[in-house]
Amino acid sequence: MILFYSEDINPRIDYIARLIFTQILGIEVTFTSNSSRFQKYDQPKINYSYEKFGDEFYIKPHRLLYCKALINPDFKSVWVDGEKYFFESSEDSDLPFDLFAASFYLVTRHEEYLERERGKYKRYPAEKSVLSKYGLLKKPVVNIWARLLAQKLQKKFPELFFPEPRFRFYSTIDIDNAWAYLHKGFWRSAGAIAKSAVKGEAAEARKRFGVLAGSQPDPYDTYEYLDNVFKGNEDKVLFFFLLGDYARYDKNVPFKNKHFRNLIKQISNKYTVGIHPSFSSSKKKGKKKLAKEIQRLEQITGKKAEKSRQHFLRLKMPVTYKRLLKNGISEDYTMGYSSHSGFRAGICTPYYFYDLKKERETKLRIMPFQVMDVTLRNYMQLSPEEAKKEIMDLMQEVKNVGGTFISIWHNETLNDLESWKGYREVFEEMNKTGFTWANEKPAS
Repeated sequence: MILFYSEDINPRIDYIARLIFTQILGIEVTFTSNSSRFQKYDQPKINYSYEKFGDEFYIKPHRLLYCKALINPDFKSVWVDGEKYFFESSEDSDLPFDLFAASFYLVTRHEEYLERERGKYKRYPAEKSVLSKYGLLKKPVVNIWARLLAQKLQKKFPELFFPEPRFRFYSTIDIDNAWAYLHKGFWRSAGAIAKSAVKGEAAEARKRFGVLAGSQPDPYDTYEYLDNVFKGNEDKVLFFFLLGDYARYDKNVPFKNKHFRNLIKQISNKYTVGIHPSFSSSKKKGKKKLAKEIQRLEQITGKKAEKSRQHFLRLKMPVTYKRLLKNGISEDYTMGYSSHSGFRAGICTPYYFYDLKKERETKLRIMPFQVMDVTLRNYMQLSPEEAKKEIMDLMQEVKNVGGTFISIWHNETLNDLESWKGYREVFEEMNKTGFTWANEKPAS
């Protein structure tokens, strides 16, 4: 138990202090705005105010956590022992920066509310983020800062005990297109064959004919392979299904197709499944589409849909999360970048969405991911060996702070064909290591 003092225990302070102490460090925190009570308290405590009383653990606050207006805050970077921090504190503080304000700024995605420039598909550009500008995108800085705070507090209060954090691992699969050629319907298949003929893509046409004739497997049918990789660790796997109507960016098999429905049922019997809200549902007029897609998944599986990840990672703050909440979603796995691997919100611990417009914590749990197959191969142009190293470096960062590592792969990228040749081995090594680390028994 630690006592946290501030002149004003507002929703922002309450939220971020509980995130740091309870959710990341695993200890309880209580609050007081009574200075007399705080000064008399003889147990571990922290003073987060503009007045220092004595030799208590002290951090002078940045004004961000006391500000209600949604504006870009002024803050400076601070170099200490070769490490870069931001949201400077004061010389008489026990930390040179305000980790509560800095962490709040990152996890709430404050900067995304205010950024007008959007990249392709109207996504927030990673390059605009403070972590990218400071070269910290590959570090779970919020977790690292929390561990730093714990070390400093233990020096001052030796009786303070922080439980050893445990590494967790989730392998997640997005089903954007269940099959490359099968079960698309006569007219769609015929149109695709005609298109290949017009473009002079004879090899593509032959491949399609071969699959439809049953003489060769569909290249996206990697489900048996996935079962073998995941065997014995099904509780650490999630599948997300795209069930939107056919559109330019939503080209899955029709949700009414019996083969597709059977596939979803089979997978939902073994693994946790969630909705993959369509590109169309994330548009301004897509509110009703989201509800319809969730209803489709629930009707097929016979289970309540509680988890989601946006197709194309289309995430707009706070609109996307508000829509998910309104439709009964309790966990979302979209927090990450398509163009960069790393830590979009600077954190590798699941946490609850704080609505800056309403100034309140919500019941939507955000599950940040660190790496995606398409990011490694298409955006970063990494070879399989380079991709292995990238993943292992990130996974080690997460393990160092006892966080949760989450990856995104697609059934279609695991066929070990053409440009994806060699990436199966990357996938297998990542899962083998992740499952092994997650299954390790904590030290007694």
